[in-house]
Amino acid sequence: MAAKARGALDWLFPPRTINTNKDTGLLKLIAMVCMLADHLGAVVFPQYRVLRIVGRIAFPLYAYCLAVGCAYTKNMLRYVVRVALLMLVSQPIYVVVMNHTNAAMYSVSFVEHPVRAAVTFYLESFRDPSILLSLLVGMILIWSIRDRQFVITACVGVFLYYTHGILDYGWRGIVLMVLFYLLASRPILSMPVVTAFMVWWGLSGAGYSVMGVRFGIQMFAIFALPFVYIPTKTNLKLPKWVFYLFYPAHLLLVWAMKMLV
Repeated sequence: MAAKARGALDWLFPPRTINTNKDTGLLKLIAMVCMLADHLGAVVFPQYRVLRIVGRIAFPLYAYCLAVGCAYTKNMLRYVVRVALLMLVSQPIYVVVMNHTNAAMYSVSFVEHPVRAAVTFYLESFRDPSILLSLLVGMILIWSIRDRQFVITACVGVFLYYTHGILDYGWRGIVLMVLFYLLASRPILSMPVVTAFMVWWGLSGAGYSVMGVRFGIQMFAIFALPFVYIPTKTNLKLPKWVFYLFYPAHLLLVWAMKMLV
């Protein structure tokens, strides 16, 4: 009976094959450039709104590439640990560079209690976590689905219920990652489902209007989808350290430009 139950659910757990774009080296490079543009637009050149629009392309591509990684990797624990360590190292840099600091971070005097002040500064920075936490949660959720560890799936669901308000891109970003993973072997199904989800996401915002239809800036994220569904074969291979270290490095670049401009 247990085997039959597992068989009935097999459609939820696709084989670890990717029939959408496998050229993730190119997609990662595009995502990195778009993320840099987004953060420059947010901090250094806010007058150029187009930078924030271009930046909407970054998250779907990162979400897709990590979902593909979850399908292919043989060691999910090592994959998750790498992203977790990157998140832990980058978090204080992120809040300072992106102007997301809060009063609680400075509630302890660095002069009087330097160690306690540093710990407080670091811990309180997680009131506004970077996108890496959202990606990490999505990876853990995919891992639990892939390996059918439904207790962990439920725990992640509870975590999302209580934290989606502070996560960058919220629960929608996590759902997008899961959709990319579950439907990666079925592009004919994935394309309309993901497109509909992202259009619905965009329509939940405001600030833009076309022919009387109002939508938010997140609508521009749909321009990431051609990169996901149109196969490319550049054979571009980025060293893993470039992909991971780019995040803190680009934040330092944005900070340097903020100081100069």
